[in-house]
Amino acid sequence: MYTRESKSEHLEDENFQTSTTPQGLIDPNSIAHGETKTVLSDTEETKPQTKKKTYISCPLRGVLNVIITNGVILITIWCMTWSILGSEALPGGNLFGLLIIFYSAIIGGKFVELIRIPLVPPLPPLLGMLLAGFMIRNVPFISKHVHVDSTLSSVLRNIALTVILIRAGLGLNPQALKQLKGVCFRLAVGPCLIEASAAAVFSHFIMKFPWQWAFLLGFVLGAVSPAVVVPSMLLLQENGYGINKGIPTLLMAASSMDDILAITGFNTCLSIVFSTGSIVHNILSSIRNVSISLLAGTVLGFFLQYFPSEDQEELSLKRGFLVLTMCVSAVLGSQRIGLLGSGGLCTLMLTFIAGTKWSQGKMKVQKIITNVWDIFQPLLFGLVGAEVSVSSLESNTVGISVATVSLALCVRILITYLLMCFAGFSFKEKIFIAFAWMPKATVQINQAILLLFFLREEWTNCKVAKKCKYTKERQ
Repeated sequence: MYTRESKSEHLEDENFQTSTTPQGLIDPNSIAHGETKTVLSDTEETKPQTKKKTYISCPLRGVLNVIITNGVILITIWCMTWSILGSEALPGGNLFGLLIIFYSAIIGGKFVELIRIPLVPPLPPLLGMLLAGFMIRNVPFISKHVHVDSTLSSVLRNIALTVILIRAGLGLNPQALKQLKGVCFRLAVGPCLIEASAAAVFSHFIMKFPWQWAFLLGFVLGAVSPAVVVPSMLLLQENGYGINKGIPTLLMAASSMDDILAITGFNTCLSIVFSTGSIVHNILSSIRNVSISLLAGTVLGFFLQYFPSEDQEELSLKRGFLVLTMCVSAVLGSQRIGLLGSGGLCTLMLTFIAGTKWSQGKMKVQKIITNVWDIFQPLLFGLVGAEVSVSSLESNTVGISVATVSLALCVRILITYLLMCFAGFSFKEKIFIAFAWMPKATVQINQAILLLFFLREEWTNCKVAKKCKYTKERQ
C-alpha cells in the first residue's frame, strides 16, 4: 500500500512540475501524450462559448449604431436650423435643399465605394455624389421640394474650388517644381491653348459658329479639372508614387495654372464677343489681372510665413484659419471687383510661398484643409450634379456637344504626350500624364452644353433675322 501511494504521489508531483515548467523546457514526447487531453479540454471549453454568441447586442453596436447615430444627427441639425431660420429649413428652402444634397451626396459616394468590378480600379466617390445630385434635380417629386438658389450654389462651388487650390499650393514640392519649371509651363500652357483652338475649329465647322463664339466655347472646354486631378495626385504622393521625378507636383501645379489660363482666355474672348473694348485693351487687362494676383499672393504668402509666430499656441489652427479666410476672400473678392480669374492664382502663390517656411508645421495645416475638403466635396459635386437638367436639353444639342468635346479631348491627349516626349519621362509615365490631363470639371461640361444650346439658338436667330431683312430689301 505504501508503495502504491508513493507512486501515485510521485506521478502527481511530475504532473505538477510539467504544468509549471516553462514552455521551452517541455519534452515533445510529453506534448504528444497530452495532446488528446488538451484537445478535449479545448472543445469542452469552447462549447459553452458557442452557445453564448449573439448577433445583436442589447445596447446596439457596430454599423447599426452608426446608422442610427448619423440619422439622429441629421434630424437634430434640421430641427436646429428650423428653430432658428424657420421656412428656410422647410421643403423648398435653401438650407433644406443643401442638407438633402449634402447627405445624399455622402450616401451616393459611400455606395459607389462599395461597388467592386473585377479587373477595374475602384470607382471614385465623386461619381456617386454627381449621380445623387443629378437624381435630385431630375426626379419630379424630389426636384419640386429640393431647391438651392443659384447664387448660393455658385458661392459654395467657388469656395470648394478655393479649398482645392489651397491643397494644391500646400502640396507642391519646391525642389521638384524648380527642376520641372520648364515642363510645368509647357504642360500648363500648351494643351490648354491647343485644345481651345481645336474645340474652336470643330465647333466652327460642325456647329457653324462664328469664330469669336467658337473660341469662347474653346476656352470653356480647354481647362482641366483641379477638383479631380489634385486629390488624386495628393493620394499618389502620400503613397510614394512618382515622387522621384516629381510627377504629382508637376500635375498639381500645371492643373492650377491651366485652369487660370483658361479662365483668363474665356474672359478675354467674352469681352471681345460683347464688344466691351478693343482686343489690345482686353489682353492688357488680362495681363494686369495676372500681375495683381501674383503680387497679392506673394505679399500675403510672406506675411503668413512670420504671422502668427511659432511661439503662439494653437499655431496650426490659426494658420489654417488665416489661409482659408484669405484665399476665400481673394477668390470671391476678385469676382466682386471684376478681376475674374485672379483669385485662383493668388491662392496658389499664397499657399506655396507660406508653406515653404512652415516646414513640419505644413502637415498639420494640410490636415485641417483636408478636413474642410471632406465637408465641401459632397457639396461641390452634389451641387454640380444638381445643375444638370435633362428637360432643358435637346438630343441633337447633346450629341453634337459630346462629339465636339471628344474630338478636342483626343487632340489634347496627343499634344500632351508629344510635349512630354522631351522631358525625361518613361513611356508609361508619358501615357499616365497624358491620360491624367483628361479630366474635365462637370461645371465646364454643363456650361459647355448650355453655351452650345444658347449660341446655337442665337446664331439661328441671327441667320433668320438676316434672311428676313434680305427678303424685305428685295421686295
